[in-house]
Amino acid sequence: MRGVGDHQAAAIEAWEEAGVRGAVCATPLGQFGYRKRRRVGPPREMLVAVYCMLVTEQAAEWPERHQRVTQWFDLADAADAVAEPTLKLLIAGFAPPPRLSFVDRMLPEVRARIGRSVPMLGWFQSLLPKTGRFFEQFDAHAAELTSGAAALSRLLHGENVDEQIAAIARHEHAADDITREVMQDVRRIFVTPFDRSAITGLVNTMDDAIDQMHQTANTIALYQVTEIQPQMRDMAGIIVEAARLTAEATPLLRSLGKNAHRLHELTERIIKIEGDADAIHADGLRALFKAKAQAPMDFIISREIYGHLERVVDRFEDVADEIQGLVIDHA
Repeated sequence: MRGVGDHQAAAIEAWEEAGVRGAVCATPLGQFGYRKRRRVGPPREMLVAVYCMLVTEQAAEWPERHQRVTQWFDLADAADAVAEPTLKLLIAGFAPPPRLSFVDRMLPEVRARIGRSVPMLGWFQSLLPKTGRFFEQFDAHAAELTSGAAALSRLLHGENVDEQIAAIARHEHAADDITREVMQDVRRIFVTPFDRSAITGLVNTMDDAIDQMHQTANTIALYQVTEIQPQMRDMAGIIVEAARLTAEATPLLRSLGKNAHRLHELTERIIKIEGDADAIHADGLRALFKAKAQAPMDFIISREIYGHLERVVDRFEDVADEIQGLVIDHA
């Protein structure tokens, strides 16, 4: 489509054909080739880029609703329903962001209450060898990252602005609680799965990412920003994808040797989309400068939002570096 990026064209097609809207990552998930049959003339060789979208809405009516039937599939059934081999692999290999259960969210508070109400139990537990809950804490933090990134994307798409700002704050506070628990465990746990500096380095970079999401939301709220640039939304789509990749990576840390190859693929993709975010950031600033040449305060405020978004993506690159370091040291 002329005048729009490929990922934006994919989003338009998703709306027209299935009535779905959401945040699209500007970096393709992969691509595949096929022979397209035409009514007139020989088949053409086509190359298709596949993009991932965080769906935030499915409308009751959409342009091609009378031409198609929509249906949601889980990943395995979706892969089975597709004939193209490469697309089948792309679907089968895609991992959705995890959903943190209520029990997982409440477990740190329950443990703290038990320790306060039954001091003897806490004393007895302190005598036992400990390995900690670091993997569960990484998973829980990654879940807060994905939820915060989703809320940030909705915020930049203008959906229930006050509600999304409040949601980002909640996820940031929950992530802070998990980070504090990790720091406490690093000091008191006798046996740790990795070097203590590696554990703190990973959780701190993850926490820095959601802190920057919170700063973005605070800036929008402080200056009551209502005009969001298209490139800001594109950067939000990359942030959503970076959070999803992080959430897929953290459970694999339990077995670094077995999962080293997949962790390498995930971290390489994070680094790749960070580079694409840099290009989007530069394009956005150029467009902003042209549009706001006569409104310097608007330019300054929007540039600050761009700065926070860029730092969010940079922090995810730091997360990828931390994970790569763990693989090199321990796999």
